[in-house]
Amino acid sequence: MLAAIPQTHDLAESERVSTTELYRPPAPVPLSPNRALLRSLLSGDRDLLSLLPAEAYRMRVGRLGFSRRTILLVNDPALVRQVMVDQVDAFPKNDLFVGALAPLIGEGVFISSGELWQRQRRMIEPAFSHMHLRRAFAHMDAAVTDFETRLDDKANAGAPFSLDAAMTHLTADIMYRAIFSSSLESRAAQEVFEAFGQFQESVANVQILRLILGKPWAKVRQPAAAQAACDRLRGLLRRLIAARLEATSGRSEDIAGDIIAARHPENGRGFELEELVDQTGVFFLAGHETTASTVTWALFILAQRPETAARVRAEIADVVGEGPLDLEVTKRLVFLRAVIKETLRLYPPGAFLPRVALRPVEIGSHRVPRGGMVMIAPWIIHRHRDLWDDPDYFDPDRFVGAHEKTQTPGAYLPFGLGPRVCVGGAFALTEGTLILARLLRRYRMEVTNVRMVRPVVRLTTRPASDIQVRMERA
Repeated sequence: MLAAIPQTHDLAESERVSTTELYRPPAPVPLSPNRALLRSLLSGDRDLLSLLPAEAYRMRVGRLGFSRRTILLVNDPALVRQVMVDQVDAFPKNDLFVGALAPLIGEGVFISSGELWQRQRRMIEPAFSHMHLRRAFAHMDAAVTDFETRLDDKANAGAPFSLDAAMTHLTADIMYRAIFSSSLESRAAQEVFEAFGQFQESVANVQILRLILGKPWAKVRQPAAAQAACDRLRGLLRRLIAARLEATSGRSEDIAGDIIAARHPENGRGFELEELVDQTGVFFLAGHETTASTVTWALFILAQRPETAARVRAEIADVVGEGPLDLEVTKRLVFLRAVIKETLRLYPPGAFLPRVALRPVEIGSHRVPRGGMVMIAPWIIHRHRDLWDDPDYFDPDRFVGAHEKTQTPGAYLPFGLGPRVCVGGAFALTEGTLILARLLRRYRMEVTNVRMVRPVVRLTTRPASDIQVRMERA
């Protein structure tokens, strides 16, 4: 039976013949429902991507497998809009998703709903200004400069290292600077980074049997390691915020300062200490994981497609030469931004955006009971056979010029949709452009374990195991 299951990075023979000029990055080959379930169970890493059957990439809307609670997969852009925009109050974030993150970020704005979410969103609006590009770019630039110094040492040594770990550290440094006006080099910052890593490795975000057999709103029990990481992290953030509250030097111009200064629009009350920990955790979690995922996959792909990497380097040379890569330059790197957009299509950080029905509803011709799960999956929509040409293949030119305008409206949602859309999308795109431009101009990269690379969904779409790379100076 094992021999009959294709490797996750193999291509179907018909696909090899029809698209030989394109590159298919690692992804599970869609199988029949029973074989997909067997493959996912045998993988042992709670991999939802391997669980998805071939029919999921062709249906517009329909039941996804057999489960105790209804799971309705919605791929049709018009129906996606119904769930995420038109009737957003009827579809809060799914209870399994909320249960996985609540020990870490409490009732933070990322997972809260209803009136609580509306109040929080209005209160922390000023904090989002620190994700505005002109204010944040200096943090990005300084962090990349420090990172290049460390990367030079790795390049000189010539030894392989983990690409995804390095990118996670870099983007965490950028976000820590934006939140606390400090680099990730302090001991406290390092402890925050390590605790986040421990949580991601052990969080109970996907358990296939619970997905199939579980009741709606059942309590999600975290593994002991994940709970310990949450406790450690919240303790660290609590001490950092308490120290900021006790400081007498006035308000700091950063995200932490804005969250502390936030006031309820009607009664003027601020967040309590535990609420401050919730909201700060949200910014750190959402602010670095998404970009780390994107730049890791983009660098991996470009290492496999040297002609595309050469085209990016030529664009950088044409736009700025050896000059500084400032904010205005990043906006002019049209092809590099297309590479990032295509990477986000193939590897959306939020591969699944599950919702739960608060009341019986109809979606298309399907009736969803209260507690039913509504699955919006950018991973599937971005690879849907009816919505994209050659959907499994890397083709950044689909985001260049007139080609981008031919896309099916609503078929591209790497940062979500509607009022719950990720407000840091522009931040992440600029951050990714700067990181890739500077690293590609300065280094050449070789992946030393290409055949072992495959994606899984944990908190974000990440490699199942470390991508090992060797760098050398360009």
